[in-house]
Amino acid sequence: MNVKRSKAEWLRRYASFVVILFVIAFGTSLSIRANLGSSPISAPPYILSLIPGMQLTMGQLTICMHVFFISMQVLLLRKNFEKRQYAQILVSFLFGFYTDLTMWLTGFLQVPFDMNPLVGYPLRFVELLIGGAILAFGIACEVRCDSLMLAGEGFPLAISKTLNKDFGKVKICTDTFLVTVGMIFMFIYFGRWSWEMVGVGTLVSMFYVGLMVRVFSPHIGWLDKIFIPKAERAAAVALTGDEWNGNRIITIARMYGSGGNAVGEEVARRLGCPCYNRQIIDQTARQMGYTTDFVEANEQNLSTGRLWELIFADSGIPASMNPSKEDAIYVSQSRTIRELAHNSPCVIIGRLGNWILRDDPHVLRVFIMSGRDFAVKQIVEKLHLSEEEAAKKIERVNTGRANHYWHYTGKQWTDIGGYDIVVNTERTGIDGAVDMILRAAQQIK
Repeated sequence: MNVKRSKAEWLRRYASFVVILFVIAFGTSLSIRANLGSSPISAPPYILSLIPGMQLTMGQLTICMHVFFISMQVLLLRKNFEKRQYAQILVSFLFGFYTDLTMWLTGFLQVPFDMNPLVGYPLRFVELLIGGAILAFGIACEVRCDSLMLAGEGFPLAISKTLNKDFGKVKICTDTFLVTVGMIFMFIYFGRWSWEMVGVGTLVSMFYVGLMVRVFSPHIGWLDKIFIPKAERAAAVALTGDEWNGNRIITIARMYGSGGNAVGEEVARRLGCPCYNRQIIDQTARQMGYTTDFVEANEQNLSTGRLWELIFADSGIPASMNPSKEDAIYVSQSRTIRELAHNSPCVIIGRLGNWILRDDPHVLRVFIMSGRDFAVKQIVEKLHLSEEEAAKKIERVNTGRANHYWHYTGKQWTDIGGYDIVVNTERTGIDGAVDMILRAAQQIK
């Protein structure tokens, strides 16, 4: 359900965005001071600012680039360009000012070129990693703020929407294009390759920042206390009362081939409550206008290649604007799972139920596992595959589930800290696992 924001909340979010923008600029400048190469989006203005006799500062050049990006967004989206996104123009000027300010503030942190390489390069890498972490924290906060975005993110988003292409692929292409433009400027004005302009730091920024955004994102929920006025938070609590309605819920995460589906269905049968598995796929398909096959193929299933693509493309696009099909499915399923938990006692299989309902005190979170040989045997019997084919399928499905879990939680799928019970069905059997879960469920109030 979309909740309409009050003017007070919008004001808080915009004010917070101004502060967050400074954090992003500071992280960017600190990374540049490492002299290992700028981030992709900073490459053109940074290299141009180094040209002898250049009258414009890096911040001013950044403003020019962002204004160009905004113009392209308006040209591409036309009437679909949100009016509030015209504020990107003001954001661009503010970010340009912050860029010059933070470059000045971090000037004394630049590692001298003539320093002993055995000391200088480790210092550069440390500075690069610290700057990248600060930048990633700022981006994570920007996404959580969900108000505006930098023009550098809005431009690939506009291309993605216009061409109906995957945003991740477009973002990677635009970042590569910006680095290429920076390299062209470097050869035109300096006549040589300079690792201080485009170097290992540029490559590190392309994946390290996205990786750190994933690490920070699950741990900044406290920002909502800043974004949402206290009176409105209190009113929401008073309106909903016990958000979870006191229903006893059992969530079951499971390794492929461990018998987790059978365990969940039997637990639900003995408790006399519904078990939701395929039904969540069906409901998501109806809500989003997708086919069930499409939802099934894209939920809980992130290949390692796709995960890295998402990390490379990680950016400051607020959640409400993100066009990723994986994100859209996750948001829809999250809403469905929370509604199911509110409506009645039930068993929910997979789909990050333990994470989505992590604040519900009435949930028993279960992880079902088994040894490899046991899982292979189950899949061979169920799908009539060879042992080799079954083993490959098990590895592929489990990798997809683990990647999906980490992508949205920043945590390991098999980390026992995310569950109340871990059951090995190879040791207990299906019935033994069901008995253990039912005994534990009796203790949930």
